[in-house]
Amino acid sequence: MAASLGQVLALVLVAALWGGTQPLLKRASAGLQRVHEPTWAQQLLQEMKTLFLNTEYLMPFLLNQCGSLLYYLTLASTDLTLAVPICNSLAIIFTLIVGKALGEDIGGKPVLLPCGHQSSLPLDSLEKDRGWGLGLKTRPHLSPSSSPVPAPTGMAELRPS
Repeated sequence: MAASLGQVLALVLVAALWGGTQPLLKRASAGLQRVHEPTWAQQLLQEMKTLFLNTEYLMPFLLNQCGSLLYYLTLASTDLTLAVPICNSLAIIFTLIVGKALGEDIGGKPVLLPCGHQSSLPLDSLEKDRGWGLGLKTRPHLSPSSSPVPAPTGMAELRPS
């Protein structure tokens, strides 16, 4: 099942919402006061109250949750093996871009190389499904009869007859 352009754009939007909000959530939650309550239930309620009354935290959180809702809706019509790599790899790239824009130290240029390679992997499957000319090389399919490794002797053949 090949993904349409609309589905791919929806997945890119999901990645932007997920990846773009992570540095904002990190920044908004870093300056929060520590809450200390006697029981775990009171502790949980007080932490939730502290976070949800903070609009600097609440807005990126709601955008992040909108991304999750869009992801859930998109999965109903998109192949899972295409949706997961696109969203996860692009979310990492969006996180790096927004983090760098906010002045975070992201570790230098070598960290971006694996991200670029990882994000090109879903494009390989798009090339096969849609015939898009992305110039990525794929390994030719080997049939069992053309396998370069000979079958072990003395064992029954596992090929269907």
